[in-house]
Amino acid sequence: MASTFRDLLSEVKKEIREVSHEHVHQLLGSGAKVKLVDVREADEYAGGRLPGAVHIPRGYLELRIEEKAARDEELVLYCAGGTRSALAARTLREMGYTRVSSLAGGYNRWSDAALPVEKPVVLSAEQKERYRRHLILPEVGEEGQAKLLKSKVLLLGAGGLGSPAALYLAAAGVGTLGVVDADVVDLSNLQRQVLHTLERRGQPKVQSAKAAIEALNPDVKVVPFQERLTIANVERILADFDLVLDGGDNFPTRYLLNDACVLMGKPNIHGSVFRFEGQVTTFLPGQGPCYRCLYPAPPPPELAPSCAEAGVLGVLPGLIGMLQATEALKLLLGVGESLVGRLLTFDSLGTRFQELKLRRDPECPVCAPGAKVELIDYEQFCATGA
Repeated sequence: MASTFRDLLSEVKKEIREVSHEHVHQLLGSGAKVKLVDVREADEYAGGRLPGAVHIPRGYLELRIEEKAARDEELVLYCAGGTRSALAARTLREMGYTRVSSLAGGYNRWSDAALPVEKPVVLSAEQKERYRRHLILPEVGEEGQAKLLKSKVLLLGAGGLGSPAALYLAAAGVGTLGVVDADVVDLSNLQRQVLHTLERRGQPKVQSAKAAIEALNPDVKVVPFQERLTIANVERILADFDLVLDGGDNFPTRYLLNDACVLMGKPNIHGSVFRFEGQVTTFLPGQGPCYRCLYPAPPPPELAPSCAEAGVLGVLPGLIGMLQATEALKLLLGVGESLVGRLLTFDSLGTRFQELKLRRDPECPVCAPGAKVELIDYEQFCATGA
């Protein structure tokens, strides 16, 4: 006689381990390393989830679990009432996952006990279509895309570096982009600053940037700062952002931004270009060197002419700005290896990249252990090198 579903479920529950909602709550409260896996359908998941749970619908479990969990991780699977998660737990055991359990009573019992739940960010149908190429990447997926949509990135400068970085971060779905620039669009900018158009000549660059970004992706909120970065405003401007892309074109601003980022614990993705050469690195406070470790003292002004004085190949800022945007996305998603402790240089005439190791200066006045960060007169500092 064929077995009924009830018979099958009874056998499954004898083979797997079930855990109570009280036990799981205690595990989460103790900081134990446990991964919650929600195997419900998307519409159920949208109504709420257990804190930090990873969503893999039951129908995709075998296909996607290896992207989300190692075989020796502590996994707790849950569904609405504990049936689908029990069947899923047996499947994972058969796949070699050794520490798998099913939440007895599922999400319903957890919710009835008034235990903490989260409202996950659920992408709309239009967003799923827009970001489809991200969603199929295991390192991004819906969770990662939701993270990007909640992220806030500040762009210092809407010029050669800020232009490509802004466009690609907006296209990727970074939810809030701040743009700091006091300048207006000039005809000479259009050789490299691809955010702007001839029709917007004479407009403030932040307004031109806002128009271009919003035309590309209405998901993105643009916060314009039509002002120069100074000691008086730097902490106010940086306060609400997760990280900063340094597209500044002068040394006083770079030193100011570096010191403020160290002071406030903000990642700073630095880029610069000169004629046919560019460089990019990431400064992460507490985890590597800072800009002052790389350049303890500014060069004399006559040895550091601006792009307006020395010129720059128009496509070069595009390449460096996109590398900065790539670094930003990796940091926001928590994937890959960043450029912390490494300086990547590019010679466009020779089409050669070179990587240089950067070390933290134990005597750095800004990032050395115990150093006290004080914002100073950076114009004077760069004039005297003191």
